[in-house]
Amino acid sequence: MARRVVVTGLGLITPLGCGPHPRLYEHLLHKASGVRQLRDREAYEQAKVPVHIAAEVPALDQDSELGFDPAHYSYPLHRRALPPNIQFALAAAEQALCDAQLTTRDQPDLQAHAGLDPTRAGVAVGTGISGVHDLLSNQTLLQERGHRRVSPYLIPNALVNMSAGLVSIHHNLQGPNLSASTACATGAHSIGDAFRMIKYDDADIMVCGGAEACIHPLIMSGFARAKALASTFNDTPDRASRPFDQARAGFVMGEGAAVLILEEEAHARARNAPIYAQVLGYGASGDAHHITAPHPSGRGAIGCMQAALREARLEGSDVQYVNAHATSTPIGDEIEGRAIAQVCGPSVAVSSTKGATGHLLGAAGALEAAFAILALKHQTAPPTLNLESPAEGLDLNLLTQATQLSLDVALSNSFGFGGTNVSLAFGKA
Repeated sequence: MARRVVVTGLGLITPLGCGPHPRLYEHLLHKASGVRQLRDREAYEQAKVPVHIAAEVPALDQDSELGFDPAHYSYPLHRRALPPNIQFALAAAEQALCDAQLTTRDQPDLQAHAGLDPTRAGVAVGTGISGVHDLLSNQTLLQERGHRRVSPYLIPNALVNMSAGLVSIHHNLQGPNLSASTACATGAHSIGDAFRMIKYDDADIMVCGGAEACIHPLIMSGFARAKALASTFNDTPDRASRPFDQARAGFVMGEGAAVLILEEEAHARARNAPIYAQVLGYGASGDAHHITAPHPSGRGAIGCMQAALREARLEGSDVQYVNAHATSTPIGDEIEGRAIAQVCGPSVAVSSTKGATGHLLGAAGALEAAFAILALKHQTAPPTLNLESPAEGLDLNLLTQATQLSLDVALSNSFGFGGTNVSLAFGKA
């Protein structure tokens, strides 16, 4: 028998700051931007990389209140040896577990703190591109100083599943332990996989989401060569990410992590856990078309939204808000916009929060799912930044301001290179 699944915790490490989530969501609603000049701009200029902006997680010296401070978290696992994507995942997981009242910073062991069966608590945290900085720096060491200078942590740090593994180890989570790696749909697939684990009784609690930290001259050069990045806003970074706008010219690279705690509803209510939303449906599809471009008909986007709604036993007309994948690319935004209108109708409220956060790649789907959940909790949908002249031919209710709405159902869309598509349906708690 299928079981009901709810969201009981959120942890966010983002270009807008690093928790607590009510503060971050307030920043989002007030049109804060996490897109800035690159901290190491000189290295990019020396390499002649045409893009000098990104949505980096702020350090403490940039934001004394919400900047990222590894020392604030309890994980002792050789902090200096961990790549940033794993650090972000561990930090977001700790935030989320504490938010769900399952652990504390002083007692990170779920069994020891909450007295729960650790074999019924699992992890599904993925990454799109892992270990880039370590691989490249160790390649230099190998060439210049020989194999004995290569880090013994090189291989573990490069593995896509190591974020999930270390979260599991640190919090004594002995249930299902898995990692999706599906480009920019990674975080959303991880949430969907976790949802199914609980729905079909393989776990009672799942720590799930995505983490990414691959802002590096080589990776930025690769995306720039693929003509995917916005390269004409180096002097006005906060205007560069402009989903659905006529002047959109590519996405802005971001980094960070977002982790959700999913829990079987009766289990959550028995321990008086906070409940932010219900998870209603998970739809996945493939475009079977092109390595980077969506199918012109939008069939992949349409298919995954319809599948999520079918599992939720809902119609498109039941959806009041869609957090769109829209990355600020000329082709993708338009195709997704038409698909949303076809599935949900032209009156559904739509925004893309990538205008504020940039594109977090493997973490994007989890972060945007969290924003959809917070929209349901606060009954306020976030705006799309820099949407000044909507693309012609899009018959959509595109939000440019934070908007109070009566929200019962929200969708969050995530699409990735290779034609992989996910839609998650959430309901008001």
